[in-house]
Amino acid sequence: MQSQQRRSRYRACWISLGLVLGLVSHAPAAEPRPNIVFILMDDLRFDELGCTGHPFVQTPHIDRLGREGAIFSSAFATTPLCSPSRASFLTGLYPHTHGILDNTDRGPRSHELVTWPRLLHDAGYETAFIGKWHMGVDDRPRPGFDRWVSVKGQGRYVDPELNVDGRPVAAKGYVTDLFNERAVAFLKQPHGGPFCLILAHKAVHPDLEQRPDGTINDPNAATFLPAERHRRLYVDATVPRRPNAFQPPRGKPALERKVEGLPPLSRETATDDETIRNRLRLLMAAEEGVGQILAALAESGQLDKSLIVFTSDHGYFYGEHCLSVERRLAYEEAIRIPLLVRYPPLIKPGTKVAPFALSIDLAPTLLAAAGVQPPKAIHGRSLLPALKGEAEQPRQSFLIEHHSDNVFPRAAKLGYQAVRTERWKYIHYLDLENADELYNLAADPYELRNVIGQEASREPLAALQAELKQLVDQTP
Repeated sequence: MQSQQRRSRYRACWISLGLVLGLVSHAPAAEPRPNIVFILMDDLRFDELGCTGHPFVQTPHIDRLGREGAIFSSAFATTPLCSPSRASFLTGLYPHTHGILDNTDRGPRSHELVTWPRLLHDAGYETAFIGKWHMGVDDRPRPGFDRWVSVKGQGRYVDPELNVDGRPVAAKGYVTDLFNERAVAFLKQPHGGPFCLILAHKAVHPDLEQRPDGTINDPNAATFLPAERHRRLYVDATVPRRPNAFQPPRGKPALERKVEGLPPLSRETATDDETIRNRLRLLMAAEEGVGQILAALAESGQLDKSLIVFTSDHGYFYGEHCLSVERRLAYEEAIRIPLLVRYPPLIKPGTKVAPFALSIDLAPTLLAAAGVQPPKAIHGRSLLPALKGEAEQPRQSFLIEHHSDNVFPRAAKLGYQAVRTERWKYIHYLDLENADELYNLAADPYELRNVIGQEASREPLAALQAELKQLVDQTP
């Protein structure tokens, strides 16, 4: 009797197990996790690509990403400065939270950041960082990367010293080419699962000599050094200028103040044509690298299995408001960035995304694409619904911030918090009195007329001040 009962129990167990196995075998397969290739330029403006409207620059490989994927027409860096912006891309947080406030030596803090590639690594991704980390001068590997190739601080364009997986390597060649070669080598090696590559170029940043604390020896000694093969490109091209180029600032107390040792802003202080041509020449080696990356992914059968992002840490001034070799300010030329995303399983070719997209949005977007839960305190929001073409409630406003530093004399005491909406921008300077600015972008897209003192501006100013406070309070 007991034996019969045992057989009945065994039979019931086997039936239950069979049902479970049947359910498992008939369950739909989980979506494969995409490889992720994230290409970050330095100082590249939003309007310096063929696909974003530049009249003569030749960027066919980069343009392909937008043609076969999505182009964001309203993408912004929430802090227009290298180190803080890079940390915001990696964490999805504003600088006042992640702690990388400026371009001085923030190396120790950057080792502590909870970055999206670190979270992907914890979730089983094979990860590589190749390029300019640039949060201080420390070039040691950061947590969460299986492969590491970087430079101290800014690095240099010719014959740079590399840190390769913790070891110094004296490299020979042009730094953009060296980064491209090592990125392609990583893509071509065997991978047991999904992989993540971050390629962070020095281009199109100038060569600057950096002190051990991260500050610059001579900010006025910026040189733009393209690869030898590109030095005669665009020699006869007419450089396009925006209507606010060569316009001295009026009604902008922060820019009109006297700075010891520097001339007032005028046409003579604006970026010259040859500097702009050299920056576009610098872009060409990175453009070639994008082609090499696409070819390597196609050769291994991974191209359409890889989510590719191309963007920049912030913009740059080409003589707008008579500014040169600068970004830091909250004007459109500094905060707007290119953003292209290609991933055929998700994104239809030729997708145009008009709503606001921010640098802090890339972390939650890439984590969501990989099926990894983002940290609860993250400030950004996933762009996947916008990439899929799904209806969603777009942002109505966003915060821009900058913390004062003393690297560039003209930028001293220019800490600010700003809010931008579709129509308005309000800039509140934290270290200067009576210097705030208000622009009606619908009527004045080039930010030439500060209307903060006008009677008609009282109501929108009050609303923007309240919105700015709310944005700051919502991002602790």
